Amino acid sequence: MRNAKIIGTGISVPEKVLTNADLSEMLGEDITDFVVNNLGIEERHILADDESAADIATIAAENALKDAGISAEDLDLIIVATDTPEYLSPGTSVVVQHRIGAKNAGTFDTNAACAGFVTAFDTACKYIIADANYKNILVIGVYAMTKFLDWTEKKTATIFADGASAIVLQTTNDGKTGVLTSKLEALGEYSDFLGIFAGGSKTPVTKEVLENGYYNKVRFAKRTPPEINFEGWQRIVKELLNRIELTLDDVDLFLWTQVNLSTIRDVMNGLEQSMEKTHTIMQKWGYTGSACIPMVLHDALRNGKLKRGDIIVFCASGGGINMAAMVFRF
Repeated sequence: MRNAKIIGTGISVPEKVLTNADLSEMLGEDITDFVVNNLGIEERHILADDESAADIATIAAENALKDAGISAEDLDLIIVATDTPEYLSPGTSVVVQHRIGAKNAGTFDTNAACAGFVTAFDTACKYIIADANYKNILVIGVYAMTKFLDWTEKKTATIFADGASAIVLQTTNDGKTGVLTSKLEALGEYSDFLGIFAGGSKTPVTKEVLENGYYNKVRFAKRTPPEINFEGWQRIVKELLNRIELTLDDVDLFLWTQVNLSTIRDVMNGLEQSMEKTHTIMQKWGYTGSACIPMVLHDALRNGKLKRGDIIVFCASGGGINMAAMVFRF
């Protein structure tokens, strides 16, 4: 049976670094203890004024293609997962397609907030499984959220960062590699809890919106119950493993949304799994939303935490609420 194999990964982070000490000075209070011990963030990379989402997405794509050993012209499809796009329209994927010279590839974007990459990854796998015309697919997660930050607001300024990462998927018929099962979920009743609420058709950007300065920046408008991630991640992962008659102990690596180190610790403890069976990147790259799952995958690979044949669980959630999970044999 046709399935998808990961043949390359690549990342890109902006050069500019913002430390907790830098943020403490900006905010007028020491935020280091809370941010390090709860969020796990020590520093983050942020885009320069003249950099944008497509810039870092393009570099990540080129790095992934180099790692995969194929050219951009070999690509059949490019999917970009982001909720901080280059433009409202057209899609960021078509900008990247032109820049890297992927003249044979179709393109589209997905926006499932921070669950976007796993959603796009799952979509790409299904293209490969269902249609023999798709042999090489590039999937990119990119996050440029600092462009939408209110740097005077502690609860957002301390978390968000910028970054991009990409994977190259290729058709395989070996029967040993690829997606084993997956699931997408949504809790639409939380759609007005977290987001950038201006810029769309509901609230176009006007002079009044800009003067108000609230809706054109990312906001935690309401408090999302923490149990949504703590309970939801465990539930969806157990459900997927039960589908394919695997146990938690069969999993070699759990990769979670990198939003909060405390939540990852609590979830791993709830699953009775060692922290050695996960990997984190927020300490050096901050929270990179729709890019964090491929970034943590790339970093885990570079740190020798994966080998061919290993079982990976990907689980991501974000504003909406959107949630996406996958069990994948690497």
